[in-house]
Amino acid sequence: MNIEKKKKYSKKNKIIENNELKNRKKKLNDLKKKGFNFPNNFSKNYLSKKILSKYNLKNNDSLKLINLSVKVAGRIIQKRTMGKSTFLKLQDSKGEIQIYYSQSSFPLKKNNYIKFKKSDIGDIIGIKGTLFKTKTNELTIHCKKFVLLNKALRPLPEKWHGLVNKEIRYRKRYIDFISNRKIKNVFEKRAKIISTIRKYMKNKKFLEVETPMLHDIPGGAIAKPFITYHNSLNKEMYLRIAPELYLKRLIVGGFEKIFEINRNFRNEGISSRHNPEFTMMEMYVAYTDYKYVMKFLENLIKYISKKLNNKNKLIYKNYIFNFKKKFQKFTMKESIIKFNKNISKKDLENINTIKKIAILLKIKIKEKWKIGKILTEIFEKTVEKKLIYPTFITEYPIEVSPLAKTNNYKKEITDRFEFFMGGYEIANGFSELNDSKEQKKRFKKQNKNKSNKTYDKDYILALEHGLPPTAGLGIGIDRLIMIFTNQKNIKDVIIFPTMRNIKK
Repeated sequence: MNIEKKKKYSKKNKIIENNELKNRKKKLNDLKKKGFNFPNNFSKNYLSKKILSKYNLKNNDSLKLINLSVKVAGRIIQKRTMGKSTFLKLQDSKGEIQIYYSQSSFPLKKNNYIKFKKSDIGDIIGIKGTLFKTKTNELTIHCKKFVLLNKALRPLPEKWHGLVNKEIRYRKRYIDFISNRKIKNVFEKRAKIISTIRKYMKNKKFLEVETPMLHDIPGGAIAKPFITYHNSLNKEMYLRIAPELYLKRLIVGGFEKIFEINRNFRNEGISSRHNPEFTMMEMYVAYTDYKYVMKFLENLIKYISKKLNNKNKLIYKNYIFNFKKKFQKFTMKESIIKFNKNISKKDLENINTIKKIAILLKIKIKEKWKIGKILTEIFEKTVEKKLIYPTFITEYPIEVSPLAKTNNYKKEITDRFEFFMGGYEIANGFSELNDSKEQKKRFKKQNKNKSNKTYDKDYILALEHGLPPTAGLGIGIDRLIMIFTNQKNIKDVIIFPTMRNIKK
């Protein structure tokens, strides 16, 4: 469909929608003139799914013996009238069920019938009736009482059964949920995944804590913050980029196993993998190192898969992840060599050679960059998206790991890893830097690349009181849910994603 046809189609739809809106408003006014008020409640005793699973018997006669009276409530999503008989399709939170009304077999009271006739697709209704099966063997409720609970003034979109326009889906998620059961299932799975993570953490004796979302100074390395203003305190404040420094203060204070499922904010780009507002889980364990959290993360992911799907396999796009196998592990250098056949180990150890490689890859190099930073840029450009199967990448350069502890044997790298699945970075973990002098030095060095030159001096003070050997882990919950629900866009796992303004 070309742009001109789209405009005509959109204009035609707008006219139809406006006419329907006027028609429905008139019906509502007619009801109000007759003194009708919408009830405040309706005590239903069944959901559609339970009725269909419990009473969808093969033998029609068995329902005659039951003669079960049911009360259901939900939204009309289909309406078919044939003479004096009408079939409705009612949708509730768990599914759909057919409703049948015949004026000749069971006449409703006059006032009730008027309300029934004034009903439209989209209206919220309550039904009391008995179960039976139609000639086509569909389990149906024979309506004995009809209650109009609310009038939908706006019609459901054309082709209500599946919104195709993603912009409408993301901006008007309520319509998306009415129209698309599959996307509703995604968010039910999301809730289950988060509750499964929380249960796992508590079973492992971790304490759930809460840290501030409003910070006095911007944290989170070089990520750009959202800035707000506190009127009573008369000062600028920053929305949380990460809870890390507050959580590590708690380890200084004597807690040994803590976690937080938190909302973070980064004032940066929007893409299929990035949303400015996102959910993470961060955990910290005293008296251990990054190898512990690598193993912990692998076990957690396998646990989620088992609880969610009751099996050790997961399908994502065209790939099958077998969680019976151990996750892959490469150093950053090993992964670059593996996925770039023209690059050798020797190339990655020479600053001049590595600069030439970066230039060929069209990576813009800054003059002050050292070999570790350039190495990381090459890795992100040529490797990340190829890490489909569960993979740990280790030995991150010190230049890109300001909070991680230096390796005892290789001073140019840190005891840090990142975890990848489906071509996405899912998690980041490391042995925490607990040397206050070194941490202060790295903060100051990092500030050279930031417009705001402040750093968390109170955190340095906390470190001076002594942080035990500690390992930390951060998991991107939204991306993890993308993998477990087989979604390709982060907007499909965030109920109300951040959207650009509509151009008028």
